[in-house]
Amino acid sequence: MLRLEEVSSGYEEGLNVLRGVSVHVKQGAVTCLLGSNGAGKTTLMKTVVHLVKPRSGKIFFDGMRIDQERTHEIVRRGVSVVPEGRRLFPKLTVEENLRIGAYVDRDAGMIQGRMHQIYEIFPILKERIHQLSGTLSGGEQGMLSIARALMSRPKIILFDEPSLGLAPLIVNRVIKTISQINQAGTTVLLIEQNAVKALSIASYGYVLQKGEIVAEDTPERLRQTEVIRSAYLRA
Repeated sequence: MLRLEEVSSGYEEGLNVLRGVSVHVKQGAVTCLLGSNGAGKTTLMKTVVHLVKPRSGKIFFDGMRIDQERTHEIVRRGVSVVPEGRRLFPKLTVEENLRIGAYVDRDAGMIQGRMHQIYEIFPILKERIHQLSGTLSGGEQGMLSIARALMSRPKIILFDEPSLGLAPLIVNRVIKTISQINQAGTTVLLIEQNAVKALSIASYGYVLQKGEIVAEDTPERLRQTEVIRSAYLRA
């Protein structure tokens, strides 16, 4: 569904952050991209949706080349993002944040129906419907960020560090929710530092270091590689 071929990108006139990165995300699967701080994970996500312009290489989504398209055009194709740090509008209510997630649609009835579906997945958000998002707990903000991404009816969701800054119990809940969203039919690219959690729900994974893919394989085989064992699975 999503394919990056030898993609390089960076900021302004500086050096490339990504260097010749190739990643394939199969339709209906959870694919994880592991990497430490500064590896280039967020840059990759931004490059896919053209918040960072690729300098070379090609990006395909659903069989169509998208690396020359604008961000809103890519979103309309069915790409949604849950950004690092959630990036909610803190002075808007839960409901207002959700409606912003559906900005590509104009059918009020369809939007309302989607919100009812969201509240079935996240009942706590229904209880907080009129509460300002900036006053929610960290876990609730994480749920709202995911819910907002679902409002556009995406074919694929790119999750950028969804476990960052959350308590272990909340991390487990978020990972379970991502798995459930995938099982309901949405393809997932999970960008994470938490290798244990990411590999527990992924069917394939990549490891990004200093802007380059240094390993890729199934979760079972990746767990046995030295790069994963030394960087992520040490006692």
